[in-house]
Amino acid sequence: MKTALSAIFLIIAFMLPASSYAANSCSSGYAPTELGCLPEDPVKFSADVYNWGLGLVGGVGLIAIIYGGYLIIVSKGDPLTLNKGKAYILYAILGIVMAVSGFALYQIAAVDILKIPGFGR
Repeated sequence: MKTALSAIFLIIAFMLPASSYAANSCSSGYAPTELGCLPEDPVKFSADVYNWGLGLVGGVGLIAIIYGGYLIIVSKGDPLTLNKGKAYILYAILGIVMAVSGFALYQIAAVDILKIPGFGR
């Protein structure tokens, strides 16, 4: 478990832009950070964070679906491995559906019901 977390943190660290690059390339309305240029407006910031989260959930879900398919292919008729592969696929799809429906509820609550300024479509 520790090695998996270490690998994840290492991958994220290599994906982050260098701070000198971020400081030189930000346009107006964006603040340079270690994660890149982030919007100074709270509405845009929350939308960006939510989009990053949806992308992360989608990427992890895709990897889980691929791994589940791999387990099904190499199961050689073993019911335990076959069921494990089916479970990976099922729960990955459910996770993606829950994330997208959460985003839809977020949009409905912020735009249609509460009419928060800046959350327009």
